[in-house]
Amino acid sequence: SKSPSPRRYMPVRYFIMKSSNFQNIDISQQKGIWSTTPSNERKLNGAFWESVVYLIFSVQGSGHFQGFARMGSPIGCEKSQDWGSAGFGGVFKVEWIRKESIPFQFAHHLLNPWNDNKKVQ
Repeated sequence: SKSPSPRRYMPVRYFIMKSSNFQNIDISQQKGIWSTTPSNERKLNGAFWESVVYLIFSVQGSGHFQGFARMGSPIGCEKSQDWGSAGFGGVFKVEWIRKESIPFQFAHHLLNPWNDNKKVQ
């Protein structure tokens, strides 16, 4: 029998990842990787080591979530040419769980207590 994952009983954290375009989402879904700005790296890496991290993706201005994934590795130093030189930091693995477009209105009942109880979108 398999032993349980050491991450199984860890707390869970959620982050909304905004992308400037659909192409980045497509690359991520095809290759199982993501890259974010250097200013987000420290927060995501810290969360990865302390919890199970789920990333909810949305393209800016789309009015939809494009799906969600689990963060599969810490963010490394290696950069990817897939995103060009748009100011992104290192690459990390993501395991896509759901790849579909969901309108923000389906989540308007969710409020973010760390952002003045604004709607999650």
